[in-house]
Amino acid sequence: MSKSRLTRRKLLAAAAPIAAAPLVAKFALEGSAEAGGRSHISHTDTRHATSPAGTDAQGQAAIGHAAMIGDEAPAVGGPNDLDALLYPPPAKPYRRGRVSEHTLVAVDNDLEIAPGIFFPAWTYNGTAPGPIVRATEGDTLRVHFRNEGSHPHTIHFHGIHPSNMDGVFEVVESGGTFTYEFEARPAGLHLYHCHATPLKKHIHKGLYGAFIIDPKEPRPPAQELVMVMNGFDTDADGENNFYTVNGRSFYYARYPIRVKRSQLVRIYLANLTEFDLINSLHLHGDFFRYQPTGTGDHWEFTDTVMQCQGQRGVIEIQFANTGRFMFHAHQSEFAELGWMGFFEVVD
Repeated sequence: MSKSRLTRRKLLAAAAPIAAAPLVAKFALEGSAEAGGRSHISHTDTRHATSPAGTDAQGQAAIGHAAMIGDEAPAVGGPNDLDALLYPPPAKPYRRGRVSEHTLVAVDNDLEIAPGIFFPAWTYNGTAPGPIVRATEGDTLRVHFRNEGSHPHTIHFHGIHPSNMDGVFEVVESGGTFTYEFEARPAGLHLYHCHATPLKKHIHKGLYGAFIIDPKEPRPPAQELVMVMNGFDTDADGENNFYTVNGRSFYYARYPIRVKRSQLVRIYLANLTEFDLINSLHLHGDFFRYQPTGTGDHWEFTDTVMQCQGQRGVIEIQFANTGRFMFHAHQSEFAELGWMGFFEVVD
């Protein structure tokens, strides 16, 4: 676990001379290592750094682009590390009487959220966010919960269920178990998270995940993706130092998400960021349809959505052009601290 105090102010201060804002994390991580971090990015690509006047040291126009992508992006891990959090299990057609069974285990785990930066997380099944839970409307959802963590925990599912399955009173002590069982409804994108107190600590530490209930009448076929927005306070001052989708900063800048032009892409987007009132997603170069909570008949046509903690929705898009298209939080500070990535749109 990193011993350096990576304050939000220190990270953002590194951006002062950088016109290409997303480069802040690369320089900030180098500075954190000097302050005592485990490791750091060992080089900077000066092709993409400019002076405040927009010129290089020789006064010539800067060459490059205002973003990092691929090997330039300071992200942890290999290209398939987050596949289980990005790609949901396939939807199942409605079948009367089916039981949708899952197992979630609370466990303490140090997560490397950026190069050399380890966060002491409380997790479901070892990741933050936890695994995607998926069922079809009308299924009996049965979730076996085992607490192997160091603190009491629960699981609270958004949706409709009996009060004794709500994750508020049935607190599970370390070493204990509990089975949640109820009918999966209503259809839409929901969440699950720990509801033990202090609530903000249990959520911020990583105990949350996406919960998809598919409608009985199937949605149209699509390439489906899950994106859970979150943040990490690495110095315990009540402010996030890193922002991510699915738990690692700049991961989808290093490993862009490949999709096909004109093919329907469906994104299940949820926000579990603690300490900030809202989070957001903005897509470059195209517009998408957005359905709040993934329920009802209301869709809006936009390129930017905002969500408070606990809000979620379904995005559907058919990309009009091939190429690399950035997505990021439209709070610029969040993007500079890790919440940005790319779609690689191909024929």
